[in-house]
Amino acid sequence: MGAGLRSRFEGVKDKIRLHGDESQHEQTDQWSNRDLIPLPPSRRTWGWFHYYGFWTLSSLNIVNWQTPSSFLTQGLSVPQAMLIIVVGRLLISAFATLIAWCGLQWHIGFTVQNRFTWGMRASYIPLLQRILLNFIWNAVQCWNGGRLAAVCLTAISPSFANMRNFLPESLPATSDQFVGFIVFWVLSTPLLWIPPEKFKIPFLFTSIYSALGMLAMMIWALSTAKGVGSLFNTGVALPEGSWSVSWLLMAGINQTIGGVAAGITNGSDFSRYARSWKGYVTGTITSGWITGVLVCLVGLVTTSAAQKIYGEVYWNPPDLLMMMMDNGNGSSASRAGVFFLAFGFGLTSMFENICGNAVSGGIDLAGLWPRYIDIRRGAIITFIAAWIVQPWQLVNRAVTFIQVLSSFSVFLSPMIGLMAVDFFFLRGRKIRLSHLYSGNSSSYWYWNGVNWRAIIAWICGWAPTIGGLITTVKQDADAPKALSELYFMAFFIGFFTSAIIFFGLNKLFPVEGMGEYDEVDIYGTFTVKEAAKLGVVHAEFQIDALESGDHSLAQEIFEKKD
Repeated sequence: MGAGLRSRFEGVKDKIRLHGDESQHEQTDQWSNRDLIPLPPSRRTWGWFHYYGFWTLSSLNIVNWQTPSSFLTQGLSVPQAMLIIVVGRLLISAFATLIAWCGLQWHIGFTVQNRFTWGMRASYIPLLQRILLNFIWNAVQCWNGGRLAAVCLTAISPSFANMRNFLPESLPATSDQFVGFIVFWVLSTPLLWIPPEKFKIPFLFTSIYSALGMLAMMIWALSTAKGVGSLFNTGVALPEGSWSVSWLLMAGINQTIGGVAAGITNGSDFSRYARSWKGYVTGTITSGWITGVLVCLVGLVTTSAAQKIYGEVYWNPPDLLMMMMDNGNGSSASRAGVFFLAFGFGLTSMFENICGNAVSGGIDLAGLWPRYIDIRRGAIITFIAAWIVQPWQLVNRAVTFIQVLSSFSVFLSPMIGLMAVDFFFLRGRKIRLSHLYSGNSSSYWYWNGVNWRAIIAWICGWAPTIGGLITTVKQDADAPKALSELYFMAFFIGFFTSAIIFFGLNKLFPVEGMGEYDEVDIYGTFTVKEAAKLGVVHAEFQIDALESGDHSLAQEIFEKKD
């Protein structure tokens, strides 16, 4: 009986275990599977428009639309809020390009990239943090997207907004919100089956649709209000006892960058799909910076004009859309217009969530269990986890919890500092790909798989700002001002502190093999042009040497490979 059960168990394990084409170096083991290996040229399909669409999704969404509101509520003027956005989005594009360069050059993702900095085992530290954030933000995005689905359902059937509440009183949500969440979650699920290599059509459709929708919303608001409204011209009105303008500007820039720190951290997950670095840089700057700024401006103009129409400020698009159709009691024309606008917002939120949270979560989970989880399976697990996370509890009850999540850049910016200084300054942009997929024989094994230098430098990066994070979340008015001032610069302090300390530790305690690289293209990763630029023997050259009978050359290449 025992032997039979064991045999069945082994059979099940074999069925669910991933199997790659080993002739294409897609071996599946503790460190590798098809979605973790360096991407060969055949799988690098993203051009500039893919990255334009990728960054457009993070721009043409509710969160970016709402971003200036937090600055205006602190007393800053519209020009000052837009200054924060312009500078913040420019720095986002710069940091994103900096961290994504490893993926552009060596075609590996965040999961594997951390192995040469942290050590093979310690790389799970940043990985687990990313997985936790993916789980929670995916759930929160599904809940927010459900609000837009509820608007669409109300536009179709006005009685939906007034449906009987069938949920228990202990649940901090209404029935229409919960149904909207279910609809959004179900409609998003089929998108999990689209591989990242084929994201071009979804990027194209969502970018055009949502952009036209936002412009239509702004034009309608300006036309109906016959002007931009007074909010747009409001000057500086700092509350008594508030921070000075300079500190609020600093805090705003820090908040803007910190809000997308998670996306910056795993930039190489998507840059590795690039056909060339020029496509990535062009798409990132034109969309990540320019489109991001324009969306914030459109949001401000629309909100200001809507205040003139309704007499109240509606920063949240679902709330404004409900007002535009009088909570479903408006004309059929207004409800039809609102439906298509809400559908555009919802579609963007849907694909942004799939791309930025579910797929990223899938890649990160694949790094934990490469034998059994690939991108698709990991994305499905991340998406199902939304029900375990229960976002209705987080969004509707725990405002401070969401603040903590938004401030997680306190821990992420030191990671980004480690990644930047290690790749560019310590290794001179040279890494041994083969050693990223081996165990204790790897030069990245360090001490029992842990690079203690990275851990010390990372802790030193967030230690100065953690106090400010705690006092901000607790809203402790009596806390020392210095704590808050450090927190207002958390991203920059974390980045540069960890980078400098890590650099110093590596100079004081040098690591063997720093800057070494494989002299032969073992995985068939590079084109002939790329291999020549890196000083690597292209994979085809060894085959050509064997076929031509030049066995001495073939042997020389083989020895370099070893």
